[in-house]
Amino acid sequence: MSGPRTLPERAFRQRARLVAVLFCAVAAGLAFRLFWLQLRASDWYTQRALGQQLRDTVVPADRGRIYSADGVLLAANSSCWTLRASPREMPEEKLGLAAQGLAKILELDEAALLEKFSQRRSNDCLLRYRVDRSMADRVRDFCEENGITGIRINQDSRRWYPQGEFLASVLGFTNVDNAGVSGLELEYDDLLTGENGVVLTAVNAWGYTLEQSYETERFPTEGDGLRLTIDTNIQHYLENALGYAVREHHVAARAVGIVMDVNTGAVLAMSTTPSYDPNQPRVLADKAARSMVDALTGDERKAALQLAQQTQWRNKAVSDLYEPGSVFKLITCAAALDAGAISKSSSFYCGEFISVAGTRFHCANHKRHGAQTVTQALENSCNQSFIQIGARLGKEAFCDYFAAFGLREPTGIDLPAEPKKSLYYTADRMGPVELASCAFGQSSKISYLEMASAVCAVVNGGKLLQPRVVDAILGPEGEVIETLSPVCKRQVLKPETSQIMREMMEAVVLYGGGRNARIAGYRVGGKSGTSQKLDSADEKARIASFVAVAPIDDPRFLCLVCLDEPHSWTTAGGSLSAPVCAEVLEQTLVSKGIPRAAVPEQPAPTAETAADLPEDGDSFDGA
Repeated sequence: MSGPRTLPERAFRQRARLVAVLFCAVAAGLAFRLFWLQLRASDWYTQRALGQQLRDTVVPADRGRIYSADGVLLAANSSCWTLRASPREMPEEKLGLAAQGLAKILELDEAALLEKFSQRRSNDCLLRYRVDRSMADRVRDFCEENGITGIRINQDSRRWYPQGEFLASVLGFTNVDNAGVSGLELEYDDLLTGENGVVLTAVNAWGYTLEQSYETERFPTEGDGLRLTIDTNIQHYLENALGYAVREHHVAARAVGIVMDVNTGAVLAMSTTPSYDPNQPRVLADKAARSMVDALTGDERKAALQLAQQTQWRNKAVSDLYEPGSVFKLITCAAALDAGAISKSSSFYCGEFISVAGTRFHCANHKRHGAQTVTQALENSCNQSFIQIGARLGKEAFCDYFAAFGLREPTGIDLPAEPKKSLYYTADRMGPVELASCAFGQSSKISYLEMASAVCAVVNGGKLLQPRVVDAILGPEGEVIETLSPVCKRQVLKPETSQIMREMMEAVVLYGGGRNARIAGYRVGGKSGTSQKLDSADEKARIASFVAVAPIDDPRFLCLVCLDEPHSWTTAGGSLSAPVCAEVLEQTLVSKGIPRAAVPEQPAPTAETAADLPEDGDSFDGA
C-alpha cells in the first residue's frame, strides 16, 4: 500500500497538465492560422508574391481618330518613346558616365541626372516623356556601346494633329497623359480614350530583371473615333477669309466665324481667329501676345502667360457672350410678325429721335428715315422703328420669343465650356427703356452660336435645331457604330412667318445695308450689325457682324462673321463683315455644285449707307 503523494509530485503533475493545455492551445492556434493562410488569405498573399516577382509596364492605348465629314484625318496618333531608369540595376562604376552621356542626348541637367542615378534603392524614375525615334535610338546606342544597363525605352503614343492650326479651337488638344484638355478631345474624352495594355516581366528578390525571364502581354485597344459634320473645304474658306479680315482691319479681340446647315443644325465650319497649333498648344501663336508676355518676369510673367494661353484655347464661338447689335433685329421682327403685333404692311416713322420714358433714342448718325414699311425699316436698320415694333410686341411676348429662340439657355452643342445661360432681362425686370434697347439688339448678351442657331430658325421654316459638330461614332477600324441624327428642339415660328422673313432679308441685301453680301448668280439674304461693347472700358469698342443665308429662296447655308474690335476705316458690319460672308458662301455654293441663276444686276453699293455710320453713346446701334 502506497503512502500519500508528496507536494513536489503533485506540483509536477499540475505543471505537466498546464503545459499540455498550453501546447494544445498553441497547436490549435497554429492550425487555425495555417487554415486561414491557405484557404482564406491565399489570394492576398498570391497577389503580394506576384507583385514582388513581376514588374508591369503599361502600354498606352491610342486615342480614337477624328475625321472630317469628307474623310480628312484631323486627329491621329504617332509613336514615341518614354525613357525611364532603374538606378539599382545600373553599374555603380558607370553612373557618372551615364549621367554625362544621357544628359547631353536628352538635353537634361547632368547633376540632376547623377543625383537620380545615385538613389540606388530606386527601381524606377522618369527621365523624359515622349521623345522621337531619333533620340530613343541615340540613347539605346549609347547604352549598348558603354555597357550601361538599367535604362528602359518604352514605346508610347502621343496625339498628333496633321493639319496643324486647322480647326484647332474645335478639336482642342491633350495633355502629357493623353487626356483631353479642351474642345472635342475633352468633350468626348471617355469615348476617345482606349484601354491600355500591359507587359509583365519576371524579376528577382532585389527587383532586377531575370536573365531568363518571361513576359506576358495584354495588347492595348484603341479608343472609338469621331466623324464630324465639319467640311474641310468650307472650313478652309472660312479660316482664309476670316484671317485676311483680321489682318486687314486690325481686329484686336479676335474674330468668330460659323457656317451651318440651316436645315439640320450641322456645323460645317467654325473658327476663332487667330488660332494656335494644337501640336504645341502652350506656344503663344499671337506674336503681339507673345511679345507682351516675354517683356515680363517672375510671377507677373507666369500669370500673363497662363492668361494668354487660356485666351488662345477658348472657342469664342461657343464660350463667349456678346452684344449682337442689329443682327438681333431679325429676331424682334420675326417675333412681332409671328405674334400678329405687326404685319408686312405696317408702317413706322423715324424722326430726329424717339423718347421712351424720358430717354431719347436716335438712329445711327442721327439719320431720319421718315415713314417706312417693316421691310424698309429692316433695310435701313432703323432703331426708332424697331423700338416701336418692340413696344407693339410688348415685354411679355418679347421675352417669351427670346426664350423660344433658345437665347436663354445653352444650345446643347457637343462642345465643352458653353455658358449655362446668357445675360438678359426677364419681363418682371424689363421697363420701357430696357425693352426699347433690347428690341434693336443692345442690353442683352448671347453667344455667337446662339445667334447663328436662332437665325437658322428664322429662315428654315421656324424650327429651332440643336447645333452639333459630330456626325457619327466610329470603331477602331473606321466602322460606323452610331450615327447622330438632327434634333429639333421646338417650332418657334409659323412657316409663313419664316417665308416673309426670307423675303425681307433678301431685300436687305439687294437694297439696304447688306449690299456687300451680294453674290453674282445667287440669291442671298442677310442682316448687318455694329454693336457697342457696353462693358468695355473703350467707349469706341465695337463688334462688326453680319449674318448671311444662301440661297435665300431655298435656304441651305448660313454664315455668321463677327469682328471683335476692328480698327479700320469704319466699324460697320455691313462694310467689314458682309464681304467675308459673301466670299465664304460663294465658295461653299460652288463647291456643293449649286448652279448660279440669272439674277438681275443691282446698282453697285454706295460708299456709305445709313447703317455704315454708327454713332457713340447709349443710342448707338447700326449695321
